[in-house]
Amino acid sequence: MRPSRICLPAVALALAACGRGPTTPAPSEEPAIVPRPAELEYTGRTVTLGPDVVVSLTGPGSELLAPALDAWTREQTDRFGIAFRPASADEEADLVLTVESVSEAPPEGYTLEVEGERARLAASDPAGLFYALRTLGQLQRRGEAPGTWTLPEIRIDDMPRFRYRGMHLDVGRHFFPVDFVKRFIDLMARYKYNRFHWHLTEDQGWRIQIDAYPRLTEVGACRAETQVEKNFDPFVGDGRQYCGYYTKEEIREVVAYAAERFVTVIPEIEMPGHSVAALAAYPELSCTGGPFEVSTMWGVKEDIYCPSEETFAFLETVLDEVLELFPSEYIHIGGDEAPKKRWEESELAQAVIDREGLADEHELQSYFIRRIERFLTSRNRRLIGWDEILEGGLAPEATVMSWRGMDGGIEAARQGHDVVMTPTSHVYFDYYQADPEGEPLAIGGLTPLDKVYGFEPVPPELTADEAGHVLGGQANVWTEYIATPEHAEYMSYPRALALAEVLWSPVEMRDWESFTRRLPSALAELDRLGVRYRPLDRR
Repeated sequence: MRPSRICLPAVALALAACGRGPTTPAPSEEPAIVPRPAELEYTGRTVTLGPDVVVSLTGPGSELLAPALDAWTREQTDRFGIAFRPASADEEADLVLTVESVSEAPPEGYTLEVEGERARLAASDPAGLFYALRTLGQLQRRGEAPGTWTLPEIRIDDMPRFRYRGMHLDVGRHFFPVDFVKRFIDLMARYKYNRFHWHLTEDQGWRIQIDAYPRLTEVGACRAETQVEKNFDPFVGDGRQYCGYYTKEEIREVVAYAAERFVTVIPEIEMPGHSVAALAAYPELSCTGGPFEVSTMWGVKEDIYCPSEETFAFLETVLDEVLELFPSEYIHIGGDEAPKKRWEESELAQAVIDREGLADEHELQSYFIRRIERFLTSRNRRLIGWDEILEGGLAPEATVMSWRGMDGGIEAARQGHDVVMTPTSHVYFDYYQADPEGEPLAIGGLTPLDKVYGFEPVPPELTADEAGHVLGGQANVWTEYIATPEHAEYMSYPRALALAEVLWSPVEMRDWESFTRRLPSALAELDRLGVRYRPLDRR
C-alpha cells in the first residue's frame, strides 16, 4: 500500500468502456464511499458493465468469499437485472477477484481497479476481497441501457486503521428476533465493521439456551412486565409478560451468517452483576438465597452472584456451552456496575476475602474476574470486560472495554493491556441524537452525528507504544428504551456511518465536510435497503 492520499480528476484517460457501451462523464467530485478509502485515484470518467458479467474468483482461500460473492451477485441482479457467470478457462473475465500472497499487504486491506475492459479486486486475504466488494457496490450506478451499471475509472488502495471495529446490541432489556439480528450484522458488514458484541444476559432477561441449566430460559427469559417509559418512583409497568431467548440452533445460524460477512460475534455473559435473571432461576447462586424475580425495572441491582464454589462451577459450565457456540477469541464477561453491598453482608464473601488475603470487596471482584480469566485461558480464549474490571487489580491477560470515558482505557494501555474504546461521550447510540423535544424517548445524553465523527479512539496522552494497545472502538446500542427493530435502526443510523469512517479511515483522511458531501449517497443506499434511519433534516 502506498501512503494515504486521494487524487481527484486531473487527467482523463482515454479508456474503453469494458466492451459494453460508451463512456460517460462522471461527476467531478470525489466518489461517495463510506468509510473513506486510504488512497484513491480517480480519472473523472466512467465505464459500463452489463447486461452480463463474467466473473473470475481465484487465489488461496478465495472459496471463503464464495457465499458473500453469491449474495452480492444476487443483490446486483435484483438492482440492475445483470446476469453473472463464472469465466471459462480461455475467457477473460470482466470482474476479477483474486487473493494474492502479497506480504506487504495488511490484513483486510485491498486494491480495487476499474480500467479499460476490466474491474479487478485484489487482497491478501478473503476479508479484504469482501471489503473490496462492499466498496464496489457503493460505486455502482444504473446505466442508461437496461441491465447495465456504470463504474468510475478508479484505483483504490485501502486498509483499516483499527483491527477492532465494533457494534453492540443489547437483547437483554428488549429481545430482537434472529432476522433482525442478521440484518443488523449485514448492515455493519456493508460499512466494514468486523465485531458484533451480542449482549445476551441481563437482570431483565436471560437470552441464550444453556442445556445444563434449563431454568435459565424457563424462568430467566421471561419478566412479568416491563417498565413504562421512565416511571421509577412510583413504578409503572405495562402489565404484559415479556419473554424471549435464542436456541442454540438460532445462535449457530447467526454466527455462521456473520462469519460469511467476516464479522466475529462476541457473546457477553454478565458477571458478577446484572445477574438477577439468572438468580431468579437459581437463587442458590446468590449471597442471600432469594427468592428473586426477573427484574421489571431498569437500573443497577444490588443482588449479584456470590463468590461461592457453586457459582464458579455454574459459570464455568455455562461458559463451556457458550464456547461451543462462539468461535470468537474474545468472550465478554461484563464486570460492570456490580454493587458490593451483598458481599459486604455475606459471611461467605467475607470468608473468601480472608482466605485469599484480599483487602476489600473490590479486590474480591478482581479475584472473581481472575478466576474466570484462568478458566477462559485454559480453553484458549481471551477475557474482555467493561472498565470496572480494573478495580481491585486487572486480570493478567484481560482486555478492557472503556465506557466510562477514556480514563479506564488509558490506565489499561499504560499497564500493557489491550483496549477497545467505547465511551459514553461519543459512541452510546442509545443517547439522543438531537433536542429531545423532537426525538423518540431515549435514556438521556446527547450524541449528534458530528460528535460521533469527532471521536478519536487514541488519546493524545498515550505514548506510541501505549497507543498500540488501542485495538479500536465500538458503538453500544443499549435497549432500555429501544423496543423495536425500527427504533434500533433509527438510533444506529446514520451515526454508525460516522463511526465506520472513524474506525476504518486514516486519521488524516477524516474530514467532516467531505463526509457530509458523501453522506447523501450512503443514505440513498439505506433507503434502497429499507433502513429506518434518522433523517438529517430533522431538528
